[in-house]
Amino acid sequence: MQNRREFMKGSAVFGAMMAAAPSVVVGQGAARVFKVGMIGAGGRCSGAMANLVEAAKNLGHEVKLVAVCDFFEDRARNAAKKFGCEEKNVFWDANSYKKVVASDCEIIVTATPPNFRPVHVEAAVKAGKHVFAEKPVAVDGPGVRQFLAAAKLAKEKNLALVAGTQRRHQKGYLLQALALQQGKIGQVLGGAVYWNGTVPWVRARKEGMRNDAYLCSNWVNWTEMSGDHIVEQHVHNIDVANWFLGRYPRTAGAFGARMRRVSGNQYDFFGVDFDYGDGIHIHSQCRQIGGTSGFVGERFRTEQFEISGGGRIQKVGGDALKLEGTEYTLNGNTYRIKDGNPYVLEHENLLLGLLGQIPIMNEGESVAMSTACAVIGRISAYTGQTVRMSDIIENANSPFYNLACKPTWQEFEAGEVAMPEYGDDQAPLPGKPWGQK
Repeated sequence: MQNRREFMKGSAVFGAMMAAAPSVVVGQGAARVFKVGMIGAGGRCSGAMANLVEAAKNLGHEVKLVAVCDFFEDRARNAAKKFGCEEKNVFWDANSYKKVVASDCEIIVTATPPNFRPVHVEAAVKAGKHVFAEKPVAVDGPGVRQFLAAAKLAKEKNLALVAGTQRRHQKGYLLQALALQQGKIGQVLGGAVYWNGTVPWVRARKEGMRNDAYLCSNWVNWTEMSGDHIVEQHVHNIDVANWFLGRYPRTAGAFGARMRRVSGNQYDFFGVDFDYGDGIHIHSQCRQIGGTSGFVGERFRTEQFEISGGGRIQKVGGDALKLEGTEYTLNGNTYRIKDGNPYVLEHENLLLGLLGQIPIMNEGESVAMSTACAVIGRISAYTGQTVRMSDIIENANSPFYNLACKPTWQEFEAGEVAMPEYGDDQAPLPGKPWGQK
């Protein structure tokens, strides 16, 4: 983790960088109108847009939606009506994001099914747009690497890339991270992370519905679209573990199964042992099974303290630690520690960078690597093999390096989409070669 002295050294060049940044206004003068494009118009993307509107208002500025797209026409039109976008700038189909990227927007908010995230963010960054990208940011190794390259390019171009990992903007978590960074409670020696809940929703296939439309409609139940729920949901908690430990796991050894789901091809549950090296392990537990107890959160241990993610730091056998602080810095990103809705605060931090009040924020690497952790956990459970992080990030000779979820985003753009290898109510079997049912 970066300390304050290192951060101040990095800030020495910040002023010069701001002069070259596109679509950035430095200063706190008159109210500004930020032009925004939406790639995706479902519930999460519309929610993120509403959060951005609120964030701008909190800072004394405004947001104008200048272009919107979605795979489905009705969703795109509904979002346009809700946020006041002109009808001529409403687009739909798998290629419509290109028209939003080509518009005069300066910020793009994207929250489509995660299999599309790498190409959408890549296109936005190449066009010089600042980006808010919902998590996760890929569903497989090739997608993770594509997103990492886009994040690197965004940094080179001094573009904001803020992720939907809102816990990194939440006061309780930030105070805990600050205490760890300042060495007040020692180092995390192990712990467990959880997302135990139920299937969010199921959308049945309508008569005559094409494959691409069905998969986009029911995306949350298909590995090829969401990455499975360990990637789509549980990435939040895995991200907290990476953050508090200050590094990423070396390997994942996992198990899981499917017994009760009624749609798609995903697992009901996963259990993963993430090995971070030096004898430090994080246990990951997630499930989507109705009628079972639910818990979403994180628990960690240092030598003398217990950490409840976003809550208390308790000395073993003693009292809770009083947590204080107003600012936290990490990898050049500055987070104000304040009360408020973290879904709004993440957008405030994006805008503060554009306004020149803090350095431009880029969370691309952290969200990509947390996504990668969830991906290797899923692959391990599906195959029954121990999977290394290097297997999908750097080792091109690994059988998992080019293991891609199909259909890919390229197939959706081409318009010819075959159903996934494992169809409704089927799933991979651990211990058998990939592709053997």
